Amino acid sequence: MNAPEQASELGISQQNVKRVSSTTVLTLAYQSLGVVYGDISTSPLYVYKTTFSGQLSLHENDEEIFGVLSFIFWTMTLIALFKYIFIVMSANDNGEGGTFALYSLLCRHARLSILPNQQDVDEKLSSYAKDRTVDSQQSLALKSFLEKHPNFRTSLLIFVLLGTCMAIGDGILTPSISVLSAVSGVKLKIPELHENYVVIISCVILLGIFSLQHHGTHRVAFLFAPVVMAWLLCICCIGIYNIFRWNTRIINALSPVYILKFLRNTGTEGWVSLGGVVLSITGVDAMFTDMGHFSPVSIRVAFTVLVYPSLILAYMGEAAFLSKHHEDIQRSFYKAIPEPVFWPVFIVATLAAVVGSQAVISATFSIVSQSSALNCFPRVKIIHTSSKIYGQIYIPEVNWMLMFLSLAVTVGLRDTNMIGHAYGLAVTTVMFVTTCLMGLIIIIVWKRRIIDAISFVVIFGSVELLYISSSICKVPEGGWIPLALSLIFMVVMYIWNYGTMKKHQFDIENKVSINRIISLGPSLGMVRVPGIGLVYTNLVTGIPAIFGHFVTNLPAFHQVLVFVCVKSVQVPYVGESERLLLSRVGPKEYGMFRCIVRYGYKDLQQENYNFEDSLVAGILQFVETEDSDCSKPVSISSGETGNQRIQASSAQDLSSLDLYHEFSTQSQCDIGGTSSDINHLEIFPLKDETLRILKAKESGVAYILGHSNAKAKKSSPFMKKLAIDVVYAFLNKNCRDPDDVLNVPHTSLLEVGMVYHI
Repeated sequence: MNAPEQASELGISQQNVKRVSSTTVLTLAYQSLGVVYGDISTSPLYVYKTTFSGQLSLHENDEEIFGVLSFIFWTMTLIALFKYIFIVMSANDNGEGGTFALYSLLCRHARLSILPNQQDVDEKLSSYAKDRTVDSQQSLALKSFLEKHPNFRTSLLIFVLLGTCMAIGDGILTPSISVLSAVSGVKLKIPELHENYVVIISCVILLGIFSLQHHGTHRVAFLFAPVVMAWLLCICCIGIYNIFRWNTRIINALSPVYILKFLRNTGTEGWVSLGGVVLSITGVDAMFTDMGHFSPVSIRVAFTVLVYPSLILAYMGEAAFLSKHHEDIQRSFYKAIPEPVFWPVFIVATLAAVVGSQAVISATFSIVSQSSALNCFPRVKIIHTSSKIYGQIYIPEVNWMLMFLSLAVTVGLRDTNMIGHAYGLAVTTVMFVTTCLMGLIIIIVWKRRIIDAISFVVIFGSVELLYISSSICKVPEGGWIPLALSLIFMVVMYIWNYGTMKKHQFDIENKVSINRIISLGPSLGMVRVPGIGLVYTNLVTGIPAIFGHFVTNLPAFHQVLVFVCVKSVQVPYVGESERLLLSRVGPKEYGMFRCIVRYGYKDLQQENYNFEDSLVAGILQFVETEDSDCSKPVSISSGETGNQRIQASSAQDLSSLDLYHEFSTQSQCDIGGTSSDINHLEIFPLKDETLRILKAKESGVAYILGHSNAKAKKSSPFMKKLAIDVVYAFLNKNCRDPDDVLNVPHTSLLEVGMVYHI
């Protein structure tokens, strides 16, 4: 079996083909332990403690303990095992998982896209693959409903943003509760240690975690998997010991009958306490979100073979201990550890808490990066932390924000029970959003019967709504934290998306007609000076208003004019061979081109190659091949991976320009041979237009960007003025400038001021 076939077999995206071909499923499963399962594996530190923190502490008898264990077992089995492992992970987007992956699938199949500038040619991308089977009547009806009701599409976007904001809230709460729970165990051996010292030690560890983020996880990632494996084996062995040492009858608690007994005996107090039970499945959404780094098969193997049985045995062992030690309910985890191995387990627990915190922080960086690519988050600085492992990034602004909020939660609450109440609400909300999106996926993407979608939502959604309702009751006791944070993040994300879309609409309404430009003649009614001008625009068609504004104030422009549009496509990745889309604007003598640079929502819009040289080389190839039978526009590789060369009749034509540049193409043109040997294409001699472009390149390249300010119209309602003139203006002023995000050289940058009245 070759590499692509093996990747398809494992369900891995094409970006990971090389990785899969050189390793095995077991190796990937082992590696996934440190990245995916750090959060869920540390849950035993605080689940029983939080569950019995309220009035349920008055019911600390065997039946209540057995009932809580039964809830934990069936919650992990239904939600983690059946829902995520067996069903949700099958709904991946080219091997990528998470809320955005599900939303991306829906956007492609039902035209829900929130992204502007989507074109039919984008559907030819290799990662845009859609199920070509015939739609059922129910899927057609649902698609028609979504297309006819834009308000529902907006509501769906807000719903997705809610899940995203709650996931960001996890990045704040997980480090706090994990580290504080692990460190608090030291009080068992040093009872006189004041609580303030536990908080201080926790804060020092948190400061260390966030301060080391800029080094990247790859420098210590090799320690993650061994730490989590050692932790899981520790709690598994301790669980088995406690079962046989204290109460072997605990196995009876796996019967769902104890759930009914628990609810009957505890009533309202038991229902409210379920907000603590749900903490046992914190991190299961990470299995789906981080799937793109591994594979569905490896994630499933790791969970079913090691993680799931280890956690079940750990919870059973702790429950067996509690059945004989009711008085130790608030410190049951560390009390249940045999005395000879206490300190080794304490050290491993602290390390596991650090690993769990690291995983969710990295996931938050990824979520913010994706949100920014989808125009739902202000532009931020994104730094690659690994030259070998794609996707490992660091966002300074987000890192310090997470650190400040995590420290504030740790110092302000000081109690893992209150943090757990907040944590439970955030976790269950993310799961419920996933369940609802999966209901739409089953109908629209999988084209199954509507009864199948309803059954899925009812079975799993009812369980999650039960936990959400119990968590809402704890809003005054800490549950307000994720609600407040999510509200703030949602306002920021929605207003940024709203303002960005309004600016794009303004650009469309005020673009200059191509016919008007052509009517000015080849000189465009101004002086054409040597050089190449790259005009960055938000449009994939037409002439942007910024160009007309520029020539009005400075009636001269470069000999070669390229309109560059950097856009995101509703796919996770765009291959290097499909990155650039080139076409000509107007007749040849006008010297105008359009270059559309396409990125997926998981791509980073900061390339390591020389974009300037790659773009010019792509234009040269386009000019040399446009008279052939190839369809236009032509997709050109932006990478430097091919071995095709453009050769001139004299080395003097290119030597001073350093344009002996290697690049590949996806175009199937037959020039000087067949498509099979296009990588060895030689063009000789060069066309006159090609030589003019080379000379223009030698004269220099200028980057023209718009420096825009958005203002609401005077007739706009008050809320719109508040959103645009205050919130959006503040965000736009304080976020990263477009030239920083695009790595535009400042020595060649020209900014044109524009005011958008939206």
